[in-house]
Amino acid sequence: MEGQLPGHAAETLAVWHEMVKDGDPSRLGTIASEGIVFRSPAVFTPYVGREPFCLIISTVLTIFEDFRYHRTFTSPADNSVVLEFETRIGDRILKGIDMIRFGEDGLMTEFEVMIRPASGLQALAEKMAERIGPKLAAGKPSTKTA
Repeated sequence: MEGQLPGHAAETLAVWHEMVKDGDPSRLGTIASEGIVFRSPAVFTPYVGREPFCLIISTVLTIFEDFRYHRTFTSPADNSVVLEFETRIGDRILKGIDMIRFGEDGLMTEFEVMIRPASGLQALAEKMAERIGPKLAAGKPSTKTA
């Protein structure tokens, strides 16, 4: 089902788009719930909490090149959106989707990423491991889902 997201979720999504466009994650903590669940395309176990989410997303924004969203699919009944994107890491072209669910307060509560092809995902995983691997390992992903 497609349509408009409720007011606060639509406002959060607008802030998200501004941050991605500007490459400035400084407001990320203001649009993510404390218990946000982040599902990475490279790791099976989700990361739970605002701190790991902000670390991951702010790092990804420094890795992706020529990032752009192509299409948006909304589900007002589910208070969620799917954003289709394309980006590059060096000579690797990646395509993917961000699946985002919002709480009643409009904050992001779930954020799941899927990326193809496997070689592009591998390039992303390598860059992430270089930049923040030890920080994420110290926080140990949680299986708790809000």
